[in-house]
Amino acid sequence: MTQAHPHTPHHEAPHHEAPHHEAPHHEAPHHDGPHREAPHEHGHDQRHGSAGRTEILDLEAEVLAEHTASVIAWLPLRTDPRQIMDLGCGTGAGTFALLDRFPDAHVTAVDTSAEHLQRLRTKACARGVEERVRTVQADLDAAGWPDLGSPDLVWASASMHHMARPDRVLRAVHDLLAPGGLFAVVELAGFPRFLPPGAPAGRAGLEERAHAVTDRMQAEHMPHRGADWGPMLTDAGFTVEGERTLTVNIEGSRNEAIGRYALGGLRRLRGAVAGTLSPEDLTALDRLLDTESPENVLRRDDLTMRTERTVWAARRT
Repeated sequence: MTQAHPHTPHHEAPHHEAPHHEAPHHEAPHHDGPHREAPHEHGHDQRHGSAGRTEILDLEAEVLAEHTASVIAWLPLRTDPRQIMDLGCGTGAGTFALLDRFPDAHVTAVDTSAEHLQRLRTKACARGVEERVRTVQADLDAAGWPDLGSPDLVWASASMHHMARPDRVLRAVHDLLAPGGLFAVVELAGFPRFLPPGAPAGRAGLEERAHAVTDRMQAEHMPHRGADWGPMLTDAGFTVEGERTLTVNIEGSRNEAIGRYALGGLRRLRGAVAGTLSPEDLTALDRLLDTESPENVLRRDDLTMRTERTVWAARRT
């Protein structure tokens, strides 16, 4: 339930946040609900497994930290929330940003992944905020939800597009929220891009071609990726009080984590497209991933993380 968050690809230039996913949105990853990993969000390279997903989510949180904080600051809150639910919390990008912003609040962090929740708890202990965090493992597509309290704010970064029945989830969130409470849905516009348009040399456009492959793979499994959540929120009984799209454009020279984020995302992307890309594209991608190669992404000085992050703020009236 990493909803990059990581949404995914997640996300003023606020990627995610979410909300994925906040990942990558993309949502790894945050790049950003129940975690049903898709190759475009955080890849599908079995060689790196869940540890790779967790690392990408952590990197996405680091890279998008300022953007996530700006999204939270923008929310049309009437009072500071005391009880918050992070829906599809992943490894905690939204959870800790919310705890930082609202020092008197407690967060219920919900995800399907026990590993992600354990990582979140470890972080909470390291930060000394474990008493302000409750973790709940749950599949939000299931008919019955555990007791999640009555939050003043629900945050879903790069998680809603993973839901099989988002209409049902939206209604459940509406009924769960305290009267007057706010629901923030944050989505990244796919996993971020990193390479300049002419790269790599001799195979310009490689990154876009690889993502086009995973876009086609995802279309059937995640039909709500890239959706306009405004009408669906209205249909679920919410009043949409704000919508904002933020451009994420962060130069690698400003944040050394971007190279590691690009490496992890492209590594997992390779696992998803290996059987589909042309041999020439695959060879070029392997050079980008080979840490011994002079073309490796960690050695490039022209990386820029690029995506968009859209947030919808909806109130239960």
